[in-house]
Amino acid sequence: MPDNIFNIVTTLLAIFGAMGAATAVKRALSPKEETHSAMADISDMGTKDSSPFSKLENSSNPIDKLCFFIGRKMGQETAMETLYTQLGRPANLDSLKMVKQKLALSAFVGVLFSLFAGWPGLIGFAFGFVIPDMQWKSAIEKRQKNIIRGFPTFVDLAALMIESGLDYMSAFERIVKISTEKSGWETEVEKTINEVQLGYSRRDALHRMSDRIGLQEIRSFVGLIVQSDELGTSLVELLRNYSADMRFRRLNRAEKLAAQASTKMLIPMFIFIFPTVFIMMLAPMVMDLVNGGMPF
Repeated sequence: MPDNIFNIVTTLLAIFGAMGAATAVKRALSPKEETHSAMADISDMGTKDSSPFSKLENSSNPIDKLCFFIGRKMGQETAMETLYTQLGRPANLDSLKMVKQKLALSAFVGVLFSLFAGWPGLIGFAFGFVIPDMQWKSAIEKRQKNIIRGFPTFVDLAALMIESGLDYMSAFERIVKISTEKSGWETEVEKTINEVQLGYSRRDALHRMSDRIGLQEIRSFVGLIVQSDELGTSLVELLRNYSADMRFRRLNRAEKLAAQASTKMLIPMFIFIFPTVFIMMLAPMVMDLVNGGMPF
């Protein structure tokens, strides 16, 4: 028991020492921060979202100080904010809660490794720290697949409505209203429409949507709309060509997956099917040899 306690204390000291060393190296190698005028800072306040880490700067709580250190000094704030945005900015989560979840799980796994597995707790701490990232990235990938599934159909409907005389934002709103079952894409478009009604410019609202989704197809779609807005080009032809290109790429992706299926089937065939066939063919011969030799 004393050895386990010593291992835990040593692990915690190693963790904090590694954090301090990483911070020192990062400060030494990072370039100096650019200075901004007070007027520039005031003008940017309306466009920047407040971060939950800013509330921890003057906190006296040790846990808040640790979260602030990991978020601001070790660069986790930006990474967690990106994951939180691509998760759709759920109401019951934020970047600070994500860092706290990572810390809690890493401490739990580190203690388990030290007490029961006999491994160094630092390995458990590192392992537990990355497990939530894997879960969140899996949820983001699932959400992106749900969003992109109905995206080409939405683009075709938008092109038809814009050709009938509506502007693109009114066309988007009409499609969202007539959709019987809202997918992830319709939900994101509805959020964008609400942001425009709250005062965001159309360009900013569209870019915020592309950041929330995090797919290159959506970024290209937003780029087409913004370019058409700025240059005054026809959006209908752009959307039709883009939809056709997306369907062509989806067909190529399906053909590629179909070509890979035969190769992937070899592994279960070698493991499960071939041994069964060999057993069925050779079992009678083996039984004859055990019972007194071959009949010929």
